[in-house]
Amino acid sequence: MPSVRDARRERERGREPHDFAQRLFTGLPRRYDVLEDVLSLGQNRRWRREMLDHVVPADPAQILDVATGTAGVALELVAQTAGRVVGVDVTDAMLRRGQVNVARADAPDRVQLVLGTAERLPFPDATFDALTFTYLLRYVSDPRDTLRELARVLKPGAPMASLEFHVPPNPFWRFWWWVYTRGVLPAAGALAGRAWFDVGRFLGPNISAHHRAHPVAATLAAWRDAGMEGVDARLMSLGGGVVMWGTRRD
Repeated sequence: MPSVRDARRERERGREPHDFAQRLFTGLPRRYDVLEDVLSLGQNRRWRREMLDHVVPADPAQILDVATGTAGVALELVAQTAGRVVGVDVTDAMLRRGQVNVARADAPDRVQLVLGTAERLPFPDATFDALTFTYLLRYVSDPRDTLRELARVLKPGAPMASLEFHVPPNPFWRFWWWVYTRGVLPAAGALAGRAWFDVGRFLGPNISAHHRAHPVAATLAAWRDAGMEGVDARLMSLGGGVVMWGTRRD
């Protein structure tokens, strides 16, 4: 299982970040939903609801969920809409667990899971009526190019919304967030096994580095450059998460 040092070496060798993400999360699918709740201090479901509130009212018939993982968001989409969902993820082990979750939810006729990358989606232009993605842009080599690829497969007027971890802007809460991500997460992960320890040690520095390189204002500008309009964002839970949304320009 790769560590933070491994991630640095991969970048130095020029390997794609999603290759590292694929190996990082391969050992976690069975309890990945628990991981999301732990990392967000129980706020992940609330953040998801905020994200979905920006796509569900459009009543989309064909929805793409990128970085679908174990299909958690995809299943919430079919529960709240009458549409069909295609979930894309780079990690085969995650998709296998997602298939189990889809079967348990009795939704195999409405959820299709596909192995693929956000940087090169296997769909024609203007295919989908809505798109969601979660915890994605930290694992791609060029977030701006990836956003353009996501917008490419949206129909004009279709909504897109995303969810990502964030760094609290208030210094007081940022200090405690730093303590949690640098101390509590790795320690708790160590109790659950090496795979969890490596992820716990990796995520805090990774989140911080991403938001230094791609602050919210710059990311919103990248959404607009990709062809989205009405772009906006909301910080969640004192800034521990951020939801973004917009609509594909005609």
